[in-house]
Amino acid sequence: MNRKELLRSLKFLLFSLSAGVIELGAFSLLHELTAWSYWPCYLIALTLSVLWNFTLNRRYTFQSASNVPKAMALVFAFYCVFTPTSTWLGHYLADVLGWNEYLVTVINMAANFVLEFLYDRFVVFRDSLDTNSLARKEKK
Repeated sequence: MNRKELLRSLKFLLFSLSAGVIELGAFSLLHELTAWSYWPCYLIALTLSVLWNFTLNRRYTFQSASNVPKAMALVFAFYCVFTPTSTWLGHYLADVLGWNEYLVTVINMAANFVLEFLYDRFVVFRDSLDTNSLARKEKK
């Protein structure tokens, strides 16, 4: 792995950690302050973290000047698969098997981190890496 890709991975990790704080915070508030089951708390928290993570990673990690609606549509496609799968799995583990809701959320977050990085890097931003104004400034 070259230095640029290592730095890109570290940025993704840091932004994902900040998104994780948002997701866990939102999940905790909803879980503790409402009588809702696992899945609505998880879906709302996931949506908030995805919006945060997409915005920061597009600009700073992948430094993409790509068409934002197209990139968002591709990320939406990822979440059309990931969200139902992780929601069902979370519901099954937390509500059916009785696993701790926070443990289940952390497992889903870890899977999301790995899968989304790979998808963003090799699908969403593969043709537009390092094309925004930040990347152009770095090349000078």
